[in-house]
Amino acid sequence: MVGKNEFLKGVEHRETLARLFDQSEQAIKTWDIVLTDFLSPPEWAEVQQIWQRFTDVHWLAWGGYGQAERQRIAIARPEIPLDLSQVNLMAIDISGNFLFDPATHRDFLGSILGTGIVRDKVGDVIVLGERGAQAIIAPELADYLQVHLQQVRSVPVKIQPIPLSELRVREPKTKEITTVEASLRLDAIASAGFGMSRGKMVDWINAGDVRVNWKEITHPSAVMKSGDLISIRGKGRVMVGDIAITKKDRYRIQLTRFL
Repeated sequence: MVGKNEFLKGVEHRETLARLFDQSEQAIKTWDIVLTDFLSPPEWAEVQQIWQRFTDVHWLAWGGYGQAERQRIAIARPEIPLDLSQVNLMAIDISGNFLFDPATHRDFLGSILGTGIVRDKVGDVIVLGERGAQAIIAPELADYLQVHLQQVRSVPVKIQPIPLSELRVREPKTKEITTVEASLRLDAIASAGFGMSRGKMVDWINAGDVRVNWKEITHPSAVMKSGDLISIRGKGRVMVGDIAITKKDRYRIQLTRFL
């Protein structure tokens, strides 16, 4: 395995990757399966990019359901088989009557963190409208939250552990967009996908608010390709689909906007 300094060279999420390096060494030395905390999408994307530098461990990521953004990783020596049951997760139901005081994702997450729990111990939060929400957490927090999470906004809530199979995950709403552009520049494609002017998009990019495949990109001229995921803080995501050349040597690009 490469040295720690070499592994961390040029990484964006240095603290997270340093901790992962130490956990990988622990898995090698102890022959145990070692679990990380939940990683955010940008952290998870960077982990996937550099993991090939590890030759002595393998890993399995799981966030509780197929489309989960926040992932927890099980790390082990190659001789030790891994399956999803070993990525220790728990789901909780946060039930209450939110008909007259609707709560957002930020409200539910803020109330969870307000009990003193750190963000790294919480996975995705699935908002269920007036019925409340569900959250994926590290299992050791379930009893604590049952005692300490008593209210979200003005609404009293009840916390109940549930099987992961009872998560009420909705398929994301999408909008298909076709655009024809002179180039594959980020600013051109993103402005079409998010429905804003190119000048405004350049401002977002220059401000560091735009990510491609969860990595911050500050160059409007960056070239996109099929499969790239463009995200803007607070604005959602756009997936770049098929790209074809028109008779006039322009690019016809299929985009999927996640609403």
